[in-house]
Amino acid sequence: MTVCLFLSFRAGAAIEAAEIWKLEKVLAATPRLRKALVHTSSDADDPYVKDGAPPRLVLQLYFSELPDLEAALARFGALGDLTSHEFPSLAQAEITQQAMTVRSFAVPEPKAPGCTYLVAYQGEAEDLNAWLGHYLDSHIPTMARFPGLRELEVYTRLDWVSALPWRRVNFMQRNKVAFDSAEALTAALHSPVRHEMRADFKAFPPFSGPVTHFAMTTRVVHPASAR
Repeated sequence: MTVCLFLSFRAGAAIEAAEIWKLEKVLAATPRLRKALVHTSSDADDPYVKDGAPPRLVLQLYFSELPDLEAALARFGALGDLTSHEFPSLAQAEITQQAMTVRSFAVPEPKAPGCTYLVAYQGEAEDLNAWLGHYLDSHIPTMARFPGLRELEVYTRLDWVSALPWRRVNFMQRNKVAFDSAEALTAALHSPVRHEMRADFKAFPPFSGPVTHFAMTTRVVHPASAR
């Protein structure tokens, strides 16, 4: 079972390139981290939703096992370095954390992403089993036909232990589609597939709470332990 930690950084000062470089060094040295995605805010046009400014930074940190993730989040774990004085911009941000289970789906031409569309369903379904069943059986096959798609993943909740001081969130589900660039993402969002997805959205089992969609520029970090 692959698990992924989401760390989202909102508000605060702009994050300097030098701070991102130091952040990537911390991630590269994190034991048992399989892969890190460093997302910074971007822009793409979706004909159906306009959810405002994206987070300044989102980290997706992938581990093979939940205990590996929790070791990195422990009191003296590797990710505790992100709370140090070396990251003043991060310290000014509004930060949330959530660990989730990863479901990865095959795409015709996989490739390291340059731009990612991060979607979060923050509320609750009346019947979570029916909700996930519909999403996986109906929405994913449609989404997988996006032109230029490089990655497709769905994330669902789990319980995790963390010593990091940041606010924990419990979003029902997240998903992502990834592309080569913001232009490629915009082209996909204006394709017939997007209209099919919107029609299917109207058929979702009942749920409440906000849904957000954010375009992010993506950089992949491969930790030393995964090489």
